[in-house]
Parts: sequence; structure tokens; C-alpha cells
Amino acid sequence: MCGIVGIVSNDPVNQSIYDALTVLQHRGQDAAGIMTCDGSQLYLRKSNGLVRDVFHTRHMLRLRGNMGIGHVRYPTAGCESSAEAQPFYVNSPYGITLAHNGNLINAGELKENLFREDLRHINTDSDSEVLLNVFAHELQVRGKLQVEVDDVFAAVAGVHKRCRGAYAAVAMITGYGVVAFRDPHGIRPLVYGRRDTDTGPEFMAASESVALDSLGFELIGDVRPGEAVFMSQDGTLVTRQCDEDPHCSPCIFEHVYLARPDSIMDNVSVYKARLRMGEKLAEKIRRERPDHDIDVVIPIPDTSRTAALQLANNLGVKYREGFIKNRYIGRTFIMPGQQQRKKSVRQKLNAIDLEFRDKTVMLVDDSIVRGTTSEQIIQMARDAGARKVYFASAAPPVRYPNVYGIDMPTKDELIAHGRSVDQIASEIGADWLVFQDLDDLVEAVRRGNRAITNFDCSVFTGEYVSGGVTVDYLERLERSRSDSAKEQRRTSERAVIDLYNSA
Repeated sequence: MCGIVGIVSNDPVNQSIYDALTVLQHRGQDAAGIMTCDGSQLYLRKSNGLVRDVFHTRHMLRLRGNMGIGHVRYPTAGCESSAEAQPFYVNSPYGITLAHNGNLINAGELKENLFREDLRHINTDSDSEVLLNVFAHELQVRGKLQVEVDDVFAAVAGVHKRCRGAYAAVAMITGYGVVAFRDPHGIRPLVYGRRDTDTGPEFMAASESVALDSLGFELIGDVRPGEAVFMSQDGTLVTRQCDEDPHCSPCIFEHVYLARPDSIMDNVSVYKARLRMGEKLAEKIRRERPDHDIDVVIPIPDTSRTAALQLANNLGVKYREGFIKNRYIGRTFIMPGQQQRKKSVRQKLNAIDLEFRDKTVMLVDDSIVRGTTSEQIIQMARDAGARKVYFASAAPPVRYPNVYGIDMPTKDELIAHGRSVDQIASEIGADWLVFQDLDDLVEAVRRGNRAITNFDCSVFTGEYVSGGVTVDYLERLERSRSDSAKEQRRTSERAVIDLYNSA
């Protein structure tokens, strides 16, 4: 999960891209980057850290130009090097930069083919650099001194033929424009919009519609699965379907946790989808425990608030804010290591004792992934005096790895894998645990757009919409992206730094 943005304007875009990235900060807290284009000159600033820490006044002044792209990074591979920060750049042809959200499942094969057949060198372990070079090669084989819009769409079509997995991307072609494109399944989100000014129309593409809203752009719509949207520097916008057989299968976990509630994705309001999740969960609680003894419903901030409020309303139970959140701690789920996640839960949340004391409490969270956070929060509720602690998840049990850009890489780190609901309840210390049914979750989201006939629900079902996800691939992914593998890489990186500093 990352956040991307691309803007073509008649005025400097540095501040607009910065503002958009701050709105998308929830999608990635590891690194940030902006690349702008002024005529034939490119300007880049990227580094590890939050948007506000990466870009200072001196950096913003250097980011000149009326066209640019930006990225906030959430590391699935666990690398902490700023070399993995985006956007990435390749000089041939034309000078192309790219920012990408998702994950290619055939990146290893593509990397080898790029070297042996396309004579291109990949300098990092990032699949985003692979995607950039595939796009660049497909554009280069057109063999033109000056690029035309048909060449751009042909290059995207070539990407679709070669790349498997999830990708929503913005690519800037120096001096020409920005193209936004999405994989043929539309797994990761991407929207685009327009803003009219005194100097003419301006165009923007971003991961979520809230980025457009914040800058006064009018949402035109989603970049459809397999589609490309070209925003040219001369103020025109052209769209084209670039895949022969697209299938809309957006990631349902975007609605569960990843996206902001004020976003609209694939014409579905995230906020309303979460309200419906709460309704469905309340109906299940009534079925399973019609004589429940719940005194109060308390959300685990922030993502679960919408579902928890609707659940409480439908059950006729009090809704209370029982946890106060420290706004200066990042999202626990997307922190790079298990120890850091454990440490930050207590730093992030503090219980209001009077809302728990001598009560049967129903805690509501958007999902349970590793279970570490849930276990600690349940213990916090008990320490605050709760008589009983029930726990409700607005999503079904997460039992399988995610291969499309969310950090759920190894089944052994998922508390629900191989365990029953009762066993999970015992592991996290809940007196009673209830999960959303998958059919109810799908209906909660799909009710906003009946045209969506399929979702990527792979973390719940183990069925991967792109195909090509083999047992061998999952084992390789586990070896490279487990918490233990990430910690080994961080240890090695620190050792190299210490050796360099002592030399």
C-alpha cells in the first residue's frame, strides 16, 4: 500500500503535490518523494520519513515546474534504504519517472528478461523500478523521436501483456505529460479529476479521491481496470482502454482498513461501506446472541469508528469513546517490525477507565491481522476495569498472505491461519469473538456499486484474482518479507553503517 499523485497544471505544482501527499500520508509513512518537470529539466527530492520531514522550504524551492508526480511509501519488503523511495527515473527514452502502488508477482522473471532481452539494468530490489523499465522499453520500441499519445497507450498495453499482479501508477514523460494507468483487474485504486483556472484546465490523478477534494479538483472518475489516462502538458486529457480483457476486481481490504472514510473508490463511498459493515455485524451478533449482555460498544480508533457506531445503533447499545489516541504515533499496522508494533500500541492508545469499569464491553476493530494489537488492547480494557471484554471484527478472519502490496506476507504471522474462531479468541484473550461473514462484507461494499461483480478477497480466501500465485512464490515471499527476514536486513544495514562510520 502506497500513495501516488500526478498533476499537470499551468502553474507550479510543487505545493499542490506536497499537499496531496499529506492527505495520502495514511497510505505510507516510510518515505516520500516528488519529481517535477520544468521544460526539459527534472527536479527530484525523496528521502525516508513523513512528508512534513522530507520536504523543507529549500527543497520545495528547487522543485520547479508545472508538471510532476509524488509518492508516499509503505514498505512491504522491509528495506529502510532511501534508494527504494520513489519516484524512480530512467533516462531512456525521453526521460521517464514513475510512482507505483501495488506489487508485481512476476518481478523476478521480468527483471531477468529486462537484462537479457531489453538490455536494461535494475538497480534496486523494488518491483516499481521493474515496472518503470518495462513501460520505458515498450515506449522505446516505438522508435520515435517525439512521443505521441498513441505511443503512450501502446506502451501501457505492452505493460499489461508482460506484468502480472497489482499496479496503479503515474508516469511522467519529460516535456509531454503524465499517464495514469491501472492493472487489468483494478486491484489498487486510482482516480482522476479536473480543475478549471483562469489560465486553463488542470488535471490530477491520485490514489484516493480525498486528494482531489483537498485541492479543489472535481472528480471525473476512476481509472478503470486496464485503462490509461494521459494528461498532456498542452492541457488535453485522453483516456483509452489498453487491455483486451479487463476484469474489475478491486481489493476489498481498501474499504476495510486502508482508505480514508471520505474517499470514493470504484464509485463506492468508503464511509457508507463501513456503515453497512456495522449493520451486517450487528445482524450477526443478534443471530448468535439474541440475549447478549453488551453494556457499551467502544471502537478501536480510528478506522473502526464508522462500523462501531452503526453496530451500536442497530443493537440499541451505548456507543462510547473509550480509547484516546496519540496523534503523533503512526498507523500500527504498517509499521515495519513486530517489536515496533508492540511498543507503539501502548504509546498510541490510552484507556478512559470510567467507560470500562464494571461493564461488559464490545470492542470493535476493522480487522485482526497478526493479533498483537488486539491482545494488548483487550488487556488494556481489563486493566481499566472491564468485567467482560468481547471483540468484533468488521472483516472476516485474515488467513492468507497478501501479494498485491499489503504487508501480510507470511501465513505463520497471521493469527487466524490454521485456527478456529474460539482458538483466536483464546489467543487474544477475548471472552467472545465475532467476525464479519465474507458474504456480508462483499455485500456491504458492493451495495454501493452493483456493477462490481468480483473483489480481490485473497487475504480471506486464498484465491488470487491475477493468477500465477504458486506455492513456490508464496514461500519465496515468506522468506524475503517475514518479520524475521526484515529484522535480519535491518541488522545487516546497521552493521554496514557502523562499519562505515568507524572507518
